[in-house]
Amino acid sequence: MVYKSSRNFNLNLIWTLIALCAIVTIATLVNRDLIYLLGLNRASFLDRPWTIISNLFVHAGLWHLIFNMIALYFFGSYVGRLVGESRLLLVYFGGGILGNILYLLLGSPFIPAVGASGAIFALGGALAMLRPKLPVLVFPLPVPIPLWIAVIGSFVILSFIPSVAWQAHLGGLIVGLVAGYFFRRRERRYYL
Repeated sequence: MVYKSSRNFNLNLIWTLIALCAIVTIATLVNRDLIYLLGLNRASFLDRPWTIISNLFVHAGLWHLIFNMIALYFFGSYVGRLVGESRLLLVYFGGGILGNILYLLLGSPFIPAVGASGAIFALGGALAMLRPKLPVLVFPLPVPIPLWIAVIGSFVILSFIPSVAWQAHLGGLIVGLVAGYFFRRRERRYYL
């Protein structure tokens, strides 16, 4: 492929992120106070700055965790094969952090933001730039649609659901699209 590191990509990184998210989420289901300790909240951010990253591992329940981890597996495994582990991590955490910054600036000051959705939208955005025409099945649609439509469409639809931190999704998507643009330019130069 294009990047040397992509030849050696395996799914251990993806499985590690999924396991961390599962462990932290289960811990918060057992002890609900952990959500306030690990979730991102503007009102307490200066006292708990680690929440800019720790909230990426906390989810609001099992369904939130399951849907995000399915998306992480599919986007992450494909992006990892294309650009390698280090670039995948850069996009993942870069998208999660920018999404969290946008949530701090534009979101509710008292409701904690949790979930890896911003980081996952970063992976989705990068993949949409690298392989925009990749056909994907999206439930409940009976036919495949291009990946870029699935990613942008998901962002738009999720933005209208109450209590969804669209700001985090937007920040992640921006990072992913920009990273994907640069990865794609490098990929084109490789083949020239």
